[in-house]
Amino acid sequence: MKLKNILIVVKDIEKSKQFYHDLFGLDVVLDQDGNMILTEGLVLQDEKIWKSFLKREIIPQNNSCELYFEEPDLEGFAERLERLYPDIHYVNRLMTHSWGQKVIRFYDLDGNLIEVGTPV
Repeated sequence: MKLKNILIVVKDIEKSKQFYHDLFGLDVVLDQDGNMILTEGLVLQDEKIWKSFLKREIIPQNNSCELYFEEPDLEGFAERLERLYPDIHYVNRLMTHSWGQKVIRFYDLDGNLIEVGTPV
């Protein structure tokens, strides 16, 4: 068995597609009317579809998981994030952990937690 994809719920799939392309260079692999697979295995699913499956409300910024990316030029990434998405909600801006890794944490447009760090 192997893990195939990670699925996140989004309100506006087109805005989310642009967000993940702008910041992480992810492109569309497959678009199936409310389900979109991006490169690296990230799946965007329209909130209405997810709610119909679960029969429950979506809880943004629930802090129960995160998408983790590595980027050697974290300062450049932080500048791009601020320029393209100045209203983004940060958990922490660029910081350095005690072990030397630089990280930045923020929520995507739908409250999904993202961490970007320098390679470890």
